Amino acid sequence: MRLARTIRRRLLLSPLREAVIDDQRRWRGIDLAVGSLHLASVLEEATRAPRIGVMVPTSGLFPLAMLAGWTLGRTMVPLNYLLSREEIEFIVADAELDAVVTVGPMVTLVGGLPASVKQLRLEDLKPRFKGLPRWRFIRDLPKDDPAVILYTSGTSGRPKGVMLAEENLRANIAQCRAWADFTRRDVILGVLPQFHSFGLTVLTLLPLATGCRAIYTARFNPKRLCDLAVEHRPTAFVAIPSMFNALRLQRHAPDDAFSSLRFAVSGGEPLPDSVAEGFRERFGVTIDQGYGLTETGPVTNWCRPHERRPRTVGKALPKVEERIVAPDGRLCATGEDGEVRIKGPNVMRGYFKRPEETRNAFDEQGFLKTGDMGRLDADGFLYITGRIKEMLIIAGENVFPREIEEVLEAHPSVKAAAVIGMPDESRGELPLAFVELVEGASFDETELRSHCRKTLGQFKVPREIRRLAALPRNPTGKVLRRALSPSTPGLAEDRR
Repeated sequence: MRLARTIRRRLLLSPLREAVIDDQRRWRGIDLAVGSLHLASVLEEATRAPRIGVMVPTSGLFPLAMLAGWTLGRTMVPLNYLLSREEIEFIVADAELDAVVTVGPMVTLVGGLPASVKQLRLEDLKPRFKGLPRWRFIRDLPKDDPAVILYTSGTSGRPKGVMLAEENLRANIAQCRAWADFTRRDVILGVLPQFHSFGLTVLTLLPLATGCRAIYTARFNPKRLCDLAVEHRPTAFVAIPSMFNALRLQRHAPDDAFSSLRFAVSGGEPLPDSVAEGFRERFGVTIDQGYGLTETGPVTNWCRPHERRPRTVGKALPKVEERIVAPDGRLCATGEDGEVRIKGPNVMRGYFKRPEETRNAFDEQGFLKTGDMGRLDADGFLYITGRIKEMLIIAGENVFPREIEEVLEAHPSVKAAAVIGMPDESRGELPLAFVELVEGASFDETELRSHCRKTLGQFKVPREIRRLAALPRNPTGKVLRRALSPSTPGLAEDRR
């Protein structure tokens, strides 16, 4: 596999240089390159299956396992250890896994793996031979096999496996390197899970293929992140908005904790203005937004600091084509909202064992239908305005939940907001808001509605606002509107 050979060559060119630093150890180039070959010899004896699972914390163990599997020409299937046991069992069965590379604490965390699966616990494994590994088993992936299958949480129903070919991964790495001018002098700070497409491609494969150092921590702890930033002086840091918000509220972090950053990138969900402004005031660093999907490898857009525009996710990366399509299939004009559709070498092959869903995911011109609403301005900057299925229609007017959420999140008492529709006989739908408050803040529904009226048209003001102790989120921290409904109760003692 060309990507695995590129990474191994990079590691061996600087064998004593630290490539990865995690919570447990420092990995030199030779540690990962030779260690992955040793692990490959163990895997070769343990399983002949074409796909191998991997379930480890964010660390150097992940690239070690991925390189080992790719060395054998196998497809790797990262398991999301934040899912329920039932969901993990479904993925194991759907991917037809008979072996999973893991560690004991991960198995305990998920409540155990199916009895039919061999647990190859890294802390228990020893090489099957002495000396340097044999090179005879290094082989390429079969032509039609994906390099990785990433199971998405999906918008409904069971998780589905996104098949990313080696060419998809190599393309996205090259696109990001060219766009941000990454070199081996960069240092990337990573806390996003490596089973996630961004954690896989940008925080793991990109630094390994480029030769720059990666700093990992397995759990998001604001103080720990600030300490790592001070110690290692990273040049790039990627996180979700709630993480940036927690970091800006870290009282004891020095003001220059993140001054070394060339890029502070937010993705996964829209970045509230209050978080962006608060982080800049606290640390003097501007957060820029990026955009992408698991199906796109993932990065398609990235707003670089010198071209920053409020609320945009930037221009498309090299070789990525984007168009905005109206419900009737016509191409939208500049500034007009429609579905974002994407084409490029980084776009997935399809969904594993789901040919019909794969066909439905692309239009007749081969563009991926993202399901996201957005618009392009005259300069090609993309603005994401919401999800198609989440759009509200109020008395014939299209209303995007994110517009209302941004106004609510600008209130000093609101930490995060989610807006859904509730049935209304006269208008069809009305906006219903759920809010999670800043610690110590009091809930005043009347005040929040009044705050909304200052910015929003009356028909967009939530008919009702309910407080929740915490908004529902997926494993990467993104707020899940689909987990809310008009029957979701607020905290009774805080309703006014």
